[in-house]
Amino acid sequence: MKRENYDLIICGGGAAGLLLALQLQQDSFFNHHRVLIIDKDKKNTNDRTWCFWEKEPGALEALVYHSWDQALFRSKGYENTLPLAPYSYKMIRGVDFYAHARQQLEQNDQFHWLTAHIDSLESHNSHTLVHTSEGIFTAPRVFSSLYQPKRAALQDRYPVLQQHFVGWIVETENHCFTPDQMTFMDFSVPQEGATRFMYVLPFATNKALLEDTLFSAELLATQAYEKAIERYLVGLNAGNYSIQEKEQGSIPMTAYPFQKHNTPSLLHIGTAGGWTKASTGYTFQNTLEQIQKLIPFLKQNQPLHQFHRVTKFGFYDMLFLDVLAKYNGLGSQLFTLMFQNNPVQRILRFLDNKTHFGEDLLIMRSFPKRWFLSALWKRLF
Repeated sequence: MKRENYDLIICGGGAAGLLLALQLQQDSFFNHHRVLIIDKDKKNTNDRTWCFWEKEPGALEALVYHSWDQALFRSKGYENTLPLAPYSYKMIRGVDFYAHARQQLEQNDQFHWLTAHIDSLESHNSHTLVHTSEGIFTAPRVFSSLYQPKRAALQDRYPVLQQHFVGWIVETENHCFTPDQMTFMDFSVPQEGATRFMYVLPFATNKALLEDTLFSAELLATQAYEKAIERYLVGLNAGNYSIQEKEQGSIPMTAYPFQKHNTPSLLHIGTAGGWTKASTGYTFQNTLEQIQKLIPFLKQNQPLHQFHRVTKFGFYDMLFLDVLAKYNGLGSQLFTLMFQNNPVQRILRFLDNKTHFGEDLLIMRSFPKRWFLSALWKRLF
């Protein structure tokens, strides 16, 4: 069995791990660091998509598969088409991102790749050992995006919901989509005791990604999501259709403090590090912004467990999840009130953790005061 030392090890070759590797490559400070990237898969399939919003063309603009300038929000009794300017809502396909990252990183022989199963991480103050199916690898700084669901599940202080979904990319007989308008949330679908909506990303008038999405604690059988998509297509008068691709996922939504598992030599990143926006499940843009803060932090050679910073937005997310968990069947009302009473630009800034306190108050005034005051009281006392 191999036993090798590196300057940096990245456990997990998904979005968080590869975004970190790309940022390391672009900074001359790390030119002489040997970096190992470990993942159990080759990452050569379109296993997921990532969506986010930006005002300007970003560093990954060349990888954007499609973008939208308008968004539709719909619930029973309320519907609004929302011009997103100055934002654009963007989508990147996993297979395109993986290929781009490999092409960039393989130009530099300081980056090494290992396809292996990671069995465990053994962390000490000065270094962390990564035990894998191919041997043991060690570094003074290790970054792991390996999510461990038991950490959040085996506690009752913080509710744990899931953003779970099944998606189909379909081509339809009839032209029933608007290519420059995505559907942010369509709560007109049957809620069935949960917070449930259809999410639609159209690529052409007859081609789109549709995801039946729920914010709830329990997952469904795959057939339940697919039947909901079938019903939705009938409602759109899509006619006959063919399924081009399928995807399925579950993203944890919790305010559990994952950062407490960091050590001086080990930092959890991405969803594993609590970088998912707990109240919505959005991860990609927040991960990119966290990594942009991490790079200058690494140059200061500080212990990794000192990287995390507590913000007001983590507290807001905690209260929102407390309410959403308690009134899960009424979640559509929470989101409807938010979109009815706030411009979409303010909502996007809030979801980006970029609103000032006055805007925070305007957002919070949208919601039933009794629900949130009760949640606040329980957290404080």
